[in-house]
Amino acid sequence: MKIHLSQPDRTLELQGPKQVKAILKNLDIIPATVLVIRDGGLLTEDEMVRDVDSIEIRSVISGGI
Repeated sequence: MKIHLSQPDRTLELQGPKQVKAILKNLDIIPATVLVIRDGGLLTEDEMVRDVDSIEIRSVISGGI
Protein backbone atom coordinates (compact mmCIF):
# COMPACT_ATOMS: atom_id res chain seq x y z
CA MET A 1 0.00 0.00 0.00
CA LYS A 2 1.09 3.57 -0.60
CA ILE A 3 0.90 5.98 2.30
CA HIS A 4 1.21 9.72 1.79
CA LEU A 5 2.01 11.67 4.95
CA SER A 6 1.41 15.41 4.99
CA GLN A 7 3.65 16.35 7.95
CA PRO A 8 6.41 16.08 6.86
CA ASP A 9 5.51 15.57 3.21
CA ARG A 10 6.62 12.06 2.25
CA THR A 11 5.38 8.82 0.72
CA LEU A 12 5.94 5.34 2.19
CA GLU A 13 5.11 1.79 1.13
CA LEU A 14 3.90 -0.92 3.53
CA GLN A 15 2.74 -4.48 2.99
CA GLY A 16 -0.95 -5.10 3.65
CA PRO A 17 -3.56 -5.88 4.46
CA LYS A 18 -3.47 -4.02 7.77
CA GLN A 19 -5.96 -2.24 9.98
CA VAL A 20 -5.59 1.53 10.16
CA LYS A 21 -4.70 1.30 13.86
CA ALA A 22 -1.83 -1.11 13.05
CA ILE A 23 -0.50 1.24 10.37
CA LEU A 24 -0.55 4.19 12.75
CA LYS A 25 1.13 2.14 15.50
CA ASN A 26 3.81 1.01 13.04
CA LEU A 27 4.47 4.67 12.17
CA ASP A 28 4.39 5.81 15.84
CA ILE A 29 1.44 8.12 15.16
CA ILE A 30 -1.20 8.84 17.80
CA PRO A 31 -4.59 8.13 16.15
CA ALA A 32 -6.32 11.21 17.63
CA THR A 33 -3.80 13.51 15.92
CA VAL A 34 -4.51 12.50 12.31
CA LEU A 35 -7.15 11.85 9.66
CA VAL A 36 -6.72 8.78 7.47
CA ILE A 37 -8.22 9.20 4.00
CA ARG A 38 -8.83 6.71 1.15
CA ASP A 39 -10.55 7.75 -2.08
CA GLY A 40 -11.81 10.97 -0.49
CA GLY A 41 -13.43 9.22 2.50
CA LEU A 42 -12.32 9.05 6.11
CA LEU A 43 -11.29 5.69 7.55
CA THR A 44 -11.83 4.53 11.12
CA GLU A 45 -9.11 2.75 13.11
CA ASP A 46 -10.76 -0.65 12.56
CA GLU A 47 -10.95 -0.49 8.77
CA MET A 48 -8.66 -2.61 6.63
CA VAL A 49 -6.24 -1.19 4.07
CA ARG A 50 -5.21 -3.55 1.26
CA ASP A 51 -1.93 -3.77 -0.67
CA VAL A 52 -3.52 -2.07 -3.70
CA ASP A 53 -4.84 0.91 -1.70
CA SER A 54 -3.38 4.38 -1.44
CA ILE A 55 -4.12 6.34 1.71
CA GLU A 56 -3.28 9.79 2.98
CA ILE A 57 -2.51 10.60 6.61
CA ARG A 58 -3.15 14.26 7.43
CA SER A 59 -2.40 15.99 10.68
CA VAL A 60 -5.44 17.41 12.48
CA ILE A 61 -5.22 21.18 12.67
CA SER A 62 -7.53 23.23 14.83
CA GLY A 63 -7.92 26.95 14.83
CA GLY A 64 -10.16 29.65 16.09
CA ILE A 65 -10.99 33.27 15.89
